[in-house]
Amino acid sequence: MKNIIFMFLRALLVAGCNNEPDVYMFSNFQKNGEDGLHLAYSEDGLKWTALNNNTSFLKPEAGKDKLMRDPCIIKGADGQFQVVWAVSWNEKGIGYAWSEVLINWSEQQYIPVMEHEPDALNCWAPELFWDKDSGQYMIYWASTIPGRFPDTDGMGDQNYNHPMYYTLTSDLQDFTKDAVLYDHGFNVIDATIQKADGEYVIFLKDENLLPEAVKNTRIATSSTLTSGYSAASEPITNNWVEGPTTIKIDGNWTVYFDRYTEGRMGAVISYDLENWTDITDQISFPEGTRHGTVFTIKRKMLNNLLNHNNS
Repeated sequence: MKNIIFMFLRALLVAGCNNEPDVYMFSNFQKNGEDGLHLAYSEDGLKWTALNNNTSFLKPEAGKDKLMRDPCIIKGADGQFQVVWAVSWNEKGIGYAWSEVLINWSEQQYIPVMEHEPDALNCWAPELFWDKDSGQYMIYWASTIPGRFPDTDGMGDQNYNHPMYYTLTSDLQDFTKDAVLYDHGFNVIDATIQKADGEYVIFLKDENLLPEAVKNTRIATSSTLTSGYSAASEPITNNWVEGPTTIKIDGNWTVYFDRYTEGRMGAVISYDLENWTDITDQISFPEGTRHGTVFTIKRKMLNNLLNHNNS
């Protein structure tokens, strides 16, 4: 009988932990990414508050230029938080680290995803996706290899002409050879992927400069993670925005993005991924926030972060 009672109480405890409310988190960088990883939190997805007095949790050490731009954080298969980021404007690899509590971080690694391409110019805005079906992570990013896609050469800024690339890994140590993830006849960067109703939905920035610079966010869909994405939709944001990141809040898809020519963040919402409403005037972010990734944590972890904030 005692064993039965113990097991019942343990089950209640586990259930209570699983039912602990989520808090929204936003990883971001400031200025050019020199000081590293910034974090903010929100109870409602609208008003965001900086943690750690709006100072960095992780100073960048990977790569030559040692920047941390576009930090993407996800919770991995083992419950640890995984982060990847752009280390430079013009290096051929990306940064990676992991943490259990978002305060103390592992040794940083430089992942040379495009070092085998002698003419590659960059690796921008990497993101992580954990695919439960295959038991693998997909890392994806934008790179330019001049002349590789001649139909769109000259349509971007300077010499840039980006498709999206990806690599797969089960352990974040060994990686498959890179392959093209998205190329639909225009310059694309800042992609992020969500799974919705059995489909993979990719949000991306139209980076074309010609024939007209619009720099907005569009979406495409596929039944498989690594291939088969549709042509891009009509824009879901206004022009001159970048760095979309997406989460579902109260039944609505919320897409945050960087209105980088205005020095502030923006957002749109949709219940069906087709009809979008701009809610930029309803949101507030800490001063200096640049784009990153939205994710969730449990209340207990936020309390630990707040205690760290006050220490």
